Amino acid sequence: MRIYFSGSISGGRADQQVYAGLIARLRAFGTVLTEHIGDPALTEQGEDGRDDRAIHDRDIAWLRQADVVVAEVTAPSLGVGYEIGKASEWGKPVLCLHRGGRRLSAMIAGCPGAVIRQYQTLDEAGSAIQEFLAVK
Repeated sequence: MRIYFSGSISGGRADQQVYAGLIARLRAFGTVLTEHIGDPALTEQGEDGRDDRAIHDRDIAWLRQADVVVAEVTAPSLGVGYEIGKASEWGKPVLCLHRGGRRLSAMIAGCPGAVIRQYQTLDEAGSAIQEFLAVK
């Protein structure tokens, strides 16, 4: 299974360790096309040496290749929302993981193509991932 993991980059890297933990759990189910999202060296400034168009085109290619999308949506991110919208438009299964606290955008919470699961711990997120991917 090819998994596209989505998490905030430009919107802030405060959840980088959470992303890394989620990516580690996703690896048990297949290939994570976007493992770099969990890399501690990746900053809010994005990827060094790549222009915006190259990143967009690469990520869209990965998104098209993906069998499923798993997005951590606690930190608001225009890019994550864009990816969820595209995946939903293309009929790809989408799991959105949210820790609560901050209100989730209605465009994500109300998206008929996305499954929304709240969690507080990585173990809870792991259970949500397992349940979601077991039927894919």
